[in-house]
Amino acid sequence: MFRLKSYQIIFASVISLTLYSCANDDPGRHLELAKWYNSKGLYDEAISEYREVIRLYPQTTQALSREEYNNLSEAHYHLALMYTKKGWWEFALDAAESSFQLQPSNDSHQLVDMIKRQIRLNNSSGPS
Repeated sequence: MFRLKSYQIIFASVISLTLYSCANDDPGRHLELAKWYNSKGLYDEAISEYREVIRLYPQTTQALSREEYNNLSEAHYHLALMYTKKGWWEFALDAAESSFQLQPSNDSHQLVDMIKRQIRLNNSSGPS
């Protein structure tokens, strides 16, 4: 059992390194790597990759292609989801609002509302 687990960890590490080395500075590849990490439950690694996608795009989005714009919005949205899984509600709200500003959608609007409700709930149940 231990040996199988060791091989799984080694395999995951090799795949991660391979994907990471292919990513270079291509935001699309970082986005795919982030999705892969997320699917494996590696949330810290996914957060790092989603943040890298956002870092690689310019602050002004006017010169982005439609695909790049979609990737940026998707990175913000999924980053917000990763932050909620970690319980980092303020960071999640910032990322969700950025996603909504880039591409207003029902999903991103609902995510912003859910995060705001959770923050209010956390603030109201604070120490007395």
